[in-house]
Amino acid sequence: MDTLVAHDTTVDCPVSSWDEWGKLEEVIVGRLDNAVVPPYHVSVTFNVPNFTAKLHRLVAGFRYPGWMRKRAQKELDGFISLMEGEGIRVRRPEIMDHRKKFKTLLWSSTGFCIACPRDCYMVIGDEIIETPTCWRSRQLEGDAYRPLFKEYFNAGARWTSAPRPQLPDELFDKNYTIPAKGEPIRYIINEFEPVFDAADFVRCGYDLFVTRSNVTNLAGIEWLRRYLAPRGFRIHEIPSICPQPMHIDSSFMPLAPGKVLVNPDYVDIDRLPPILKKWDVLIAPRPDPVDDLMAKISMCSPWTSINVLILDEKKVVVDASQPTLHKALKDWGFDPMPIPFLAYGPFGGAFHCATLDIRRQGVLRDWFA
Repeated sequence: MDTLVAHDTTVDCPVSSWDEWGKLEEVIVGRLDNAVVPPYHVSVTFNVPNFTAKLHRLVAGFRYPGWMRKRAQKELDGFISLMEGEGIRVRRPEIMDHRKKFKTLLWSSTGFCIACPRDCYMVIGDEIIETPTCWRSRQLEGDAYRPLFKEYFNAGARWTSAPRPQLPDELFDKNYTIPAKGEPIRYIINEFEPVFDAADFVRCGYDLFVTRSNVTNLAGIEWLRRYLAPRGFRIHEIPSICPQPMHIDSSFMPLAPGKVLVNPDYVDIDRLPPILKKWDVLIAPRPDPVDDLMAKISMCSPWTSINVLILDEKKVVVDASQPTLHKALKDWGFDPMPIPFLAYGPFGGAFHCATLDIRRQGVLRDWFA
């Protein structure tokens, strides 16, 4: 079909990003200012490591301690400096007060933070898509990005929002428990309405890969599939074997054309979509152990080791605490750029999570033809 021919539809638009590896030219990076531990809710507490979940029950709704924000900010500043040193334009959202309470007709909440723009926003070519996240505490994050999105829209970008979710109690399994080893995966959310995080999707031109998770349901996947299908896009589901699935970018990360990094603990290699048979599947090394308080109280699993940011088809930003992964990337032909970033974990993610690429070089094409 002629819609799958490689072409560039966004040459004159400030927003243009079709995949995860084209040379990065402009990026939005999150903020830590005024970060608040998200309020207690099943969608939050049972989505994080056990130790952090126990801690969360005690500190939910409070501001993050200053010493945590200070250390994480230092590492974030280093990350920004690295990208600016590579000639990448870095944009920032507005500062918000996350302590303010807001409410709908069904529930009330305080905020969280805007550390991870990758979660709630997706760029497909010249289009920014706001996603229907199921975390109540994140429903007003978009206000911090409005000035940037309006700027991009006025310059020619498309700007879309998925249906706003109601997030009633009926969407959530209030009796949810984390599956024990050997038990089938259970999900915190059901199919009451479409919800999904953008971070459960990765892009390879006309093909997107997704993981159903505790923040992305089948209805959400189907909404995006129907929305993108008329333009020739295809969405492939990768079943997760993680007991607490959330966000594909710690399970499955395309690094370059024909190469994908896979977490063997969370993905069954034998069940990858057939479309990947001609690609090199690089098995990620087990994360190096880290004796650091920030790692112990992280909202993320140790497998955020593979939550890397690709600057071009060779350069990959990776956490300095993971020398085994650095060596593996070198052996696979990449140029790892290690910097410290462990302190960002308690705020929700790592390099890929902390960013939203706005412009990458490259055209829309079918990488699996």
